Amino acid sequence: MALIKSISGIRGTIGGKPGEGLSPVDVVKFTAAYGTWLLRQQPESKKIVIGRDGRISGEMVKNLVVATLNGLGLDVVDLDLSTTPTVEMAVKWENAAGGIILTASHNPKEWNALKLLNAEGEFISGADGAALLEIAASEDFNFADVTKLGSYERNESYLQKHIDAVVNHPLTDVEAIKARKFKVVLDAVNSTGAIYVPALLQALGVECEVLFGEVNGRFSHNPEPLPENLTALSNAVNKTQADLGIAVDPDVDRLCFVCEDGSMFGEEYTLVAVADYILGKRKGNTVSNLSSTRALKDVTLRHGGEYFGAAVGEVNVVAKMKEVNAVIGGEGNGGIIMPDLHYGRDALIGIALFLSHLAQSQKSIGALRRTYPDYFMSKNKIELDKSVDVKAIFEEIKAKYRNQPQNTVDGLKIEFDTDWVHLRTSNTEPIIRIYAESQNATTADNIARKIMQDIKELL
Repeated sequence: MALIKSISGIRGTIGGKPGEGLSPVDVVKFTAAYGTWLLRQQPESKKIVIGRDGRISGEMVKNLVVATLNGLGLDVVDLDLSTTPTVEMAVKWENAAGGIILTASHNPKEWNALKLLNAEGEFISGADGAALLEIAASEDFNFADVTKLGSYERNESYLQKHIDAVVNHPLTDVEAIKARKFKVVLDAVNSTGAIYVPALLQALGVECEVLFGEVNGRFSHNPEPLPENLTALSNAVNKTQADLGIAVDPDVDRLCFVCEDGSMFGEEYTLVAVADYILGKRKGNTVSNLSSTRALKDVTLRHGGEYFGAAVGEVNVVAKMKEVNAVIGGEGNGGIIMPDLHYGRDALIGIALFLSHLAQSQKSIGALRRTYPDYFMSKNKIELDKSVDVKAIFEEIKAKYRNQPQNTVDGLKIEFDTDWVHLRTSNTEPIIRIYAESQNATTADNIARKIMQDIKELL
């Protein structure tokens, strides 16, 4: 069992003893802490928006969250089966005090989580999260009396509102997309992408075949949209002679594509391609996290903009985007953040802008991919025991490679000429992630293996 409290929210495996997994007791405790924290921030604002992905535990967790928020005197607007970006936008549209998305993103079916939003529909900051955890630890809650309990409202209008906002975005070229008559295969991984993405594609005039379209949360494959998990999509694109394949994660904030020959476009290149399109229309800066491909920097410089790196985590990327007034940003895991829509990763706007780019280019998706510089990334991880002193390990690695340029904004990033390796602990799992990138795949793997061997020796 696992329970992880981080910048990404409260995440854990369902069941087990309280405090060791995401048990009903933990759901109530952290929901109560969040509601209490919100009431202290804005005592007059009582509305909270919630939504969930298609997980098996979603209904059970939702009922606990609703009852707890109502018990605090808060009014709940329930979008039910929804997406992370939809809930983020709904918080703003409802003028709510905050929001909770019930999703463990790319984690397997036994996981669920409370992703916590502020009144801007953005993830709460590290400082706010620390204050919330302090409230939870002390169980400093004050529930409402029976005459002041909160209300409950089910609202299913936000699917269409989100799609309308995407279709009507000034850089979504609906006519160009319709003219190309794209045929697409979607891997919806048995979650809410099966509801939202086909509805968007229909509005864009795109023919769509759906794989794993039953929203049952049982995930027909590992739900993280990585190449090794997308073989069914790749095969279906080939078999049906589709123009491209689309894959999203369970809460529809990550996005990646498959080329017409079944090869991977590369999740790192989702943001690169969309940024290329945006920068061709609007001059400005870009932001991604430090574990993302160097190709975004190359494309940004080619368009006359400036690239900035941020610590991993959507809240950190958003903060940097606001600081440098970026016109596009996101993360190399296929997360697109389009600030004039909202400050959150959103696969739906990513799909619309990517298809606009592809349609206007008059290229196949494979030919479009070949217009971008080739970098190869090796993504690895080492599982940790709870007793491991990660800080001490990083200090040892830092000393060993002291002659190389280093960045310690988020873990440890070491530069080797045009290559790099980034070591950091995960926000969501008890692991060290080791990402390395090079213009040569073998070199990237070798760099990662060398660092992993260094770490294993220290362990």
